[in-house]
Amino acid sequence: MIRVGILGAAGYTGGELIRILIHHPQAEIIFAHSESNAGNMISAVHGGLVGDTDLRFTSDMPFEDIDVLFFCFGHGKSKEFIAGHKIPERVKIIDLAQDFRIGGDHDYVYGLPETHREMIRRARHIANPGCFATCIQLALLPALKSGIISGDIHINGITGSTGAGQKPGATTHFSWRNDNISVYKTFTHQHLLEINQTVRELQPGYHGRLLFIPQRGCFARGIFVTAYATCSTPIEDVRKIYDEYYKEEPFTHHVLSSPSMKDVVNTNKAVVYVERYDDQLLMISAIDNLLKGAVGQAVENMNLMSGIDERAGLQLKASAF
Repeated sequence: MIRVGILGAAGYTGGELIRILIHHPQAEIIFAHSESNAGNMISAVHGGLVGDTDLRFTSDMPFEDIDVLFFCFGHGKSKEFIAGHKIPERVKIIDLAQDFRIGGDHDYVYGLPETHREMIRRARHIANPGCFATCIQLALLPALKSGIISGDIHINGITGSTGAGQKPGATTHFSWRNDNISVYKTFTHQHLLEINQTVRELQPGYHGRLLFIPQRGCFARGIFVTAYATCSTPIEDVRKIYDEYYKEEPFTHHVLSSPSMKDVVNTNKAVVYVERYDDQLLMISAIDNLLKGAVGQAVENMNLMSGIDERAGLQLKASAF
């Protein structure tokens, strides 16, 4: 069994991680850390877990008893935590925040299996990708790697309210979000940094800009991305490129009809669709922001790092209706 510790276990990502791991056939949660909820039943904080687990939150952090440690902190807290705590070298770390996603003076591998699977298998430390970054990259990867698009890439993406985290805010409050839609961080979203990093890896000479307009949607979970760029390749050839790129992927699927977000909500799946209009290639992708965009992908990475079936614990049912 893979012995797991979770830090920041009381938030949305912590709750989703617990939901997956308590049913994972080869993992055991040793501790779920939360200072503010220490001693409370996990099922009392994370709805829907009544009868599934009798675990309680703890303020203890017995790192010597675990194999894998998940950081479910807010952005910026992971580096601070590592600086203030001694974690055994043998313990593998998967950080769900953005602290180590950009390459630099650290040994964290960017945890997008569709681009870095073999590096993930050998890694001790993983920087889990952002939710928008995951969805956008999965739409673009085959086109970028094959060099069939050029110029600026125009991207629109809409995300559910859980993408903003569990702490309530002015733009996540139900009375504001319900029956509403809005734009935020136009052209400046923080996930552009990691997407551009991948673009440079796949096509070092790519000179087009990523023009991204993120939107807040009136729903709880999921991300739906549409992107387009200049392309002269016939659509039949484009589809062959996407089929080839994703044919061995366990969770990312190239589909031949325009998808909906409900195809993937509550699963670790991503669906990708392409179509050409004149000289423009339309690329559509959809994921669940909390699963393939966060903890589902983190468990996928844990499986790869541990040498077990990549799909273990992740055979989840889409909501569909």
